[in-house]
Amino acid sequence: MEKLVYGGDGLARLPADEHGPGKAVFAPFVLAAEEIEASLLEQKPGFARARAEQILQPSPYRVPPPCPYFQRCGGCHYQHASYEHQLEIKAAILKENLRRIAKLELPIDLSIHPSPALNYRNRTRLRVQTSEFALGYYKFGSHELLPVEQCPISSPLINRAIGGFWELGRAGKLPTGIQEIEFFANADDSQLLVEAYVASDDDSIARWAGEVRAGFPEIAGVVVFRNAMRAGMQPERLAVSGAEEINYRTARANYRVSAGSFFQTNRHLTDELVEIVTQGRSGRTALDLYAGVGLFSSVLNREFERVIAVESSPTSHADLLYNSPSNVKAVRATTEQYLNKFGGKLKIDLVVVDPPRSGLGEGVIRGLVALGAPRITYVSCDPATLARDLRALTSGGYRLEKAHLVDLFPQTYHLESVFQLVK
Repeated sequence: MEKLVYGGDGLARLPADEHGPGKAVFAPFVLAAEEIEASLLEQKPGFARARAEQILQPSPYRVPPPCPYFQRCGGCHYQHASYEHQLEIKAAILKENLRRIAKLELPIDLSIHPSPALNYRNRTRLRVQTSEFALGYYKFGSHELLPVEQCPISSPLINRAIGGFWELGRAGKLPTGIQEIEFFANADDSQLLVEAYVASDDDSIARWAGEVRAGFPEIAGVVVFRNAMRAGMQPERLAVSGAEEINYRTARANYRVSAGSFFQTNRHLTDELVEIVTQGRSGRTALDLYAGVGLFSSVLNREFERVIAVESSPTSHADLLYNSPSNVKAVRATTEQYLNKFGGKLKIDLVVVDPPRSGLGEGVIRGLVALGAPRITYVSCDPATLARDLRALTSGGYRLEKAHLVDLFPQTYHLESVFQLVK
């Protein structure tokens, strides 16, 4: 195997022949420099997919996976690699994406921020099968349910909740309409917010929500949603028992996080991520785009005279309003809408962007370049869209000052990074 690529697969190449260079072959659960015996699963004009049947020459970084479901479950991709090697893989992938897409070589050292490798997730969402009860994740490469009774990357409290819901399901005490269950634990792993997603309303749902909370004292609240009929639609709230939100206490601020709001999922690195984004930054005005519930703006406000925090999700924006100190202005709008309307009227000292995996896109890039803030901090969860956006921002007059790999997602290919740019 030549190397690992973003998405978790290893890359190898078949020998070249008279028809051209060797075809690329992708296989999961392998490591660079390993020799494998593989079976071809799929052939396309430019590449093929394969499955490793036997590891003939294992990597020295190969380790026994800590989870009994690994390779069957679609949640994790790197449990066969030592954690130190996982960080090396992610750093190499990040640099390769910058080189290939952005045409950038990092002119600075990449700071790497590791996480505890297990029990780090504060949020876990599981599929539910009620006909013959099972709770679990999708099987790797499919939409078929894999029953899962533990999840080593989730917090201890979430694992206890998974066990408790298995007991309820086996006893026939889960309503048949439930399709998904999401557990969200607070910072010290002492309280849970439970979100249940159902296909349709049922009189028994509200009663069940109260009963399950009474039997599990760590559950602060249960919120039942009807699953959205189409992508992009907000799920409809049907029932609530107890709290609709949880208090998430960090080293620098407290946050109300409601059911349906976004919050970072690594319970060990939240403080470190906030420190990276906010440390040493001060001035008159900061602009926090894709602000969520105010993770960064609730700390930036201490060093800036005012902060403008922009968020489009109605649920996250409501929390942002609640969490915002007096010198933070919470605005409900998309980032592109806000920049188009107000960008020409603002004098900003620092912009923080934390977009979804799709990245910023052309419209937001144009708005940021026109805004001309002297500093931009880009928090990214996708190296390909990050590289695309950095290429545009550096073409617009910015240069890289610092780069951080913050490993919010151990055991998986997902990759969080923070890039600080100056003009």
